[in-house]
Amino acid sequence: MDFIKQMFAKFIAYLKDVLVEFKKISWPDRRELIDSSSVVITFIVILAITVAAFDKVILWVLKMLHNA
Repeated sequence: MDFIKQMFAKFIAYLKDVLVEFKKISWPDRRELIDSSSVVITFIVILAITVAAFDKVILWVLKMLHNA
């Protein structure tokens, strides 16, 4: 039973430490969050278009090689 009390006390101490660390976090404001999200989404779209273009080119080359 003493072991369970020790584990519970350690768990409570851990949760208190988590709350202390959460207070140290510098959360972004709304404008910064929107700007960062826009950059990420734009990069993903550009990357997807690039991968699709390379896929089409490679497919075209392979078809040409296969038909030759």
